[in-house]
Amino acid sequence: MAGPAQAGVELIRDGRRHDGRLPEDLRPVRMQVGILHNADGSALVEFGRTRVLAAVYGPREPHQRFYVLPDRAALRVRYHMAPFSTDERKSPAPSRREIELSKVVREALEPVVLAEEFPRTVIDVFLEVLQADGGTRTAAVTAASLALADAGIPMRALVGGVAVGKIQGVLVVDVDELEDMYGEADMPVAAAPDIGEITLLQLNGVLTGEEFRTALAMALRAIDRVVEMEKEAIRKSYLEVGGGQE
Repeated sequence: MAGPAQAGVELIRDGRRHDGRLPEDLRPVRMQVGILHNADGSALVEFGRTRVLAAVYGPREPHQRFYVLPDRAALRVRYHMAPFSTDERKSPAPSRREIELSKVVREALEPVVLAEEFPRTVIDVFLEVLQADGGTRTAAVTAASLALADAGIPMRALVGGVAVGKIQGVLVVDVDELEDMYGEADMPVAAAPDIGEITLLQLNGVLTGEEFRTALAMALRAIDRVVEMEKEAIRKSYLEVGGGQE
């Protein structure tokens, strides 16, 4: 694939990114919980033009007994990209990447869900990427965490996610699709700041040791902000249910 210069794409200019952000700026973030009445819990999370809808069902008895775990609930996650979520129509059938990301998101949530309180049940998390513009897996983790909280599933802490990338030698937070496409490295991170636990860490591309440590620190600072936004979204939903009284 051609680099950004060969493709005529200038990702960094005068210290700002192609969309005007500074390296540590998040895209505009919007979160809303309780938007699906047919689910036990739900959330819509937007990072710029990336939009992910999450729905949670359970804990409930599974229809298929082989899902039963004797000492805890089984957390099942389905990550799916809608056919209209990308520039070119995507097949509605689950791809290998979606199956892999379903597992990645599940593993990012399992450390915080108190599944041991609901043995022999399942908790289903359905994630639908409505629009993809980079960072869908970390937006999905964030949306799932919010939907689980909205469903009243006991959790040790909320989880938030963000990807740090390296573009034209500069480390940047919350990479979008263009930066991901032409960047030199992409590192999705998810964490639960309130218990000091990192639940997802992947790295595509190459970073030096110093760059890795800096990128991780940038990601954790951004996740602190994301989790605070999650708390505010939940607080706002409670106020709306309670008639807006503080």
